[in-house]
Amino acid sequence: MNAPRSRTLIIGAVALLVVIIAWRWLLPKLTGHKPPKTPAAIAVDVATVTRRDVPVYLEGLGTVQAFYTVTVTARVDGQIQKIGFTEGQEVKKGALLAQIDPRPFEAALGVAVAARDKDRAQLENARRDMERYQLLAPEDLASKQTVDTQQALIRQLDAQVKGDDAAIDNARTQLDYTSIRSPIDGRTGIRLVDPGNNVHASDTTGIVVVTQLQPIAVIFSLPEEQFTPLNDALQRGTVSVKALARENREELDSGTVSLIDNQIDQTTGTIRVKAVLPNAHRRLWPGEFVTMQVLAQTRRQVLTIPAGALQRGPHGLFTYVVRPDSTVAVAPLETGEEAGGYVVVDKGLASGERVVASNQFRLQPGSRIRANGAALASSGAAAGAEPAP
Repeated sequence: MNAPRSRTLIIGAVALLVVIIAWRWLLPKLTGHKPPKTPAAIAVDVATVTRRDVPVYLEGLGTVQAFYTVTVTARVDGQIQKIGFTEGQEVKKGALLAQIDPRPFEAALGVAVAARDKDRAQLENARRDMERYQLLAPEDLASKQTVDTQQALIRQLDAQVKGDDAAIDNARTQLDYTSIRSPIDGRTGIRLVDPGNNVHASDTTGIVVVTQLQPIAVIFSLPEEQFTPLNDALQRGTVSVKALARENREELDSGTVSLIDNQIDQTTGTIRVKAVLPNAHRRLWPGEFVTMQVLAQTRRQVLTIPAGALQRGPHGLFTYVVRPDSTVAVAPLETGEEAGGYVVVDKGLASGERVVASNQFRLQPGSRIRANGAALASSGAAAGAEPAP
């Protein structure tokens, strides 16, 4: 009697289970409702929090200046006989740039030499007379006054000969000035005087401007707040600097900081800095505007994330951290310098954590994500960083 009852209960339970399954399967079709689907994972780039050396740059706008600039002018009056350079030519120190007619100065030198020779002859004759007087003086054949007068004449003529020597030196110097030579190694500019023109020592226009381009200097400005880090860097040793093109930020040359100006401009709140660059390829030219990057320091092995992973919200800076279950959470951050596409993280992350580096506008805390591995590999290789796992 128990067996039939047990079979009846089992059959009833199976029938009830079938009815429940059928009801759950048919109900959506009869009512038109579908069970909710799990949201699709959002494709994002993922980067790993890594340690690296981060250079800290100070940046300012600068003007290129020639290391030396000389306006070559005449030092004597005369007519230009010839020009000894081609415009734009590289010249060495001492090279002939222009020749002034030397004939008047050669004549003046000749007059000075003749005057010295005459005075030398008179001095020699006076000395011989003095020798005779000195022989006659012991026998009272020459008075003491005569001897004293002759000694005075000798001193007078000796001084006159020395004056003649000075006049010769001056005349020879004036003659040398007729050959106008370059005082520095450099490059000539546009010729300012043509042959045949008369020039004067008082002229300010000059004959040509010679500029030294190797090395070359750049004067640039930085905010006064950056005086301390730059001065500290100079105290530690040589500070490197780069000159970048303003249009595409292409590196034109690199050199070192020479000095900080001795005062801060109170009207603009800036400091003036001078840098010296070798300019081996002549990519810098006087008067050119360039952007200067000064390497103030290098932060060693600090935590970094890509700049694209950093977000700004109503409560400050944050990033999306990837959890082990492929969902994201918000991590508030305290950051430092940014350089080379990376941001230094002072607080908020640990080495090895993964952060979202793209598509953050589609995310919210708890969103499920799918790492775009191919994109990560290419971007990481381009930036020289280790790709996220």
